Amino acid sequence: MQAFFKKYTLEFRRPAGTSRGVLRVKETYFLYLTNGAKTGIGECNLFKGLSIDDRPDYEEKLQWLCDHISGNPISVMMELKEWPSILFGYEMALKSLQSQDPFTLFPSMFTAGEDTININGLVWMGDQEFMLQELENKLESGFNCIKLKIGAIDFDKELELLAAVRSRFCESEITIRVDANGAFTPQNAMSKLDALAHYQVHSIEQPIQQGQWQEMAALCEQSPIDIALDEELIGLYDIEDKQRCVETIKPQYIILKPALVGGFQSCREWINIAVSNNTGWWMTSALESNVGLNAIAQFTYTLGNEMPQGLGTGGLYTNNIDAPLEIKNGTLRCNNISQWDTNVLNL
Repeated sequence: MQAFFKKYTLEFRRPAGTSRGVLRVKETYFLYLTNGAKTGIGECNLFKGLSIDDRPDYEEKLQWLCDHISGNPISVMMELKEWPSILFGYEMALKSLQSQDPFTLFPSMFTAGEDTININGLVWMGDQEFMLQELENKLESGFNCIKLKIGAIDFDKELELLAAVRSRFCESEITIRVDANGAFTPQNAMSKLDALAHYQVHSIEQPIQQGQWQEMAALCEQSPIDIALDEELIGLYDIEDKQRCVETIKPQYIILKPALVGGFQSCREWINIAVSNNTGWWMTSALESNVGLNAIAQFTYTLGNEMPQGLGTGGLYTNNIDAPLEIKNGTLRCNNISQWDTNVLNL
């Protein structure tokens, strides 16, 4: 077996705002495995500024993987344990190579185009006018679960956005999720959570920065709205550490981004821990191209979680890989009429 990788720069249709800054481009890597007869493809989705493996020697590690691709897969995976995005790309590429079709990793009613995945509509940070327009677009597109990135503009302005939604739709009609990306402090978080609760917010992702387990545990115990851990999961490799995190903080939910937590097998470990601790979960993409999004969506469907998933990122880029994924009426579906653009991927 041989392997090589290719860097690819995704370009946002419009700047995407988070509490960490504004994104205009997103670099990712495609990993190719070939046995002579077939080629498999995976995506090593490096998220700069967030991935634990955002390191200067990232491409060196990718080359190491290519040089050792014929090694024992279990040994290779152990070597990549602290490189979660590369590990996920490797898992994906292996699955692709072993599959009858390189893009059908988990055959199901979803891949056959016979069923869909419920997803939330994502509203990026911006000024109030921009966010309000984005909200309108999502509501007109048929989403019944909206996720708003908060923490970048004036908090009162963000509350006004939530008030605008609730003036038109009650909790049973539209579910509101918010994502603070750690923008609050332990000192002001509870007052902000109390304010958000007035608008029947379903949950908030990562209200304070990761690594403050006792403070986060106190918030999870006292908050009037449910708390979901996101960045908190990054950098926890061993099952004992994962278990300690959930048992210490006792969150209502955890959010799984395979590229940030180490792939399919790691997600399964997190889910087993969550279920045993009465913690809910859902899956979210981490700004992958359609190659990674496709793999995550197929994997997610097999898990049978009917909550809206965070998989609506395929339309963010001007130069994404053409793929048979489409969003319609708040769901993600696989449209078998469409085809993959294998020319761009050199497949």
